[in-house]
Amino acid sequence: MPDEALEEALEHLVGGIVEHKDDVVVRHKNLRRGSILEVRVHPDDLGRVIGRSGRTASALRTVMGALSGGENVRIDIVDTDRVR
Repeated sequence: MPDEALEEALEHLVGGIVEHKDDVVVRHKNLRRGSILEVRVHPDDLGRVIGRSGRTASALRTVMGALSGGENVRIDIVDTDRVR
């Protein structure tokens, strides 16, 4: 699945979890260590996206890995309170 389609799929999945859907931003970045999908959400929704003991974030990574056809997909959930 192309990177753009993965971005849209992840944005759709995260949008279904959060209360502030308009604040969901997913960006694809190419780094030296490989590519990464960066997720930014409203600070009030951060806990919802991570989930208890990281279960929701883990499930999102599993689904995105399946959509990518087994390709390694890294997802970074950014705390917008700390980093801009």
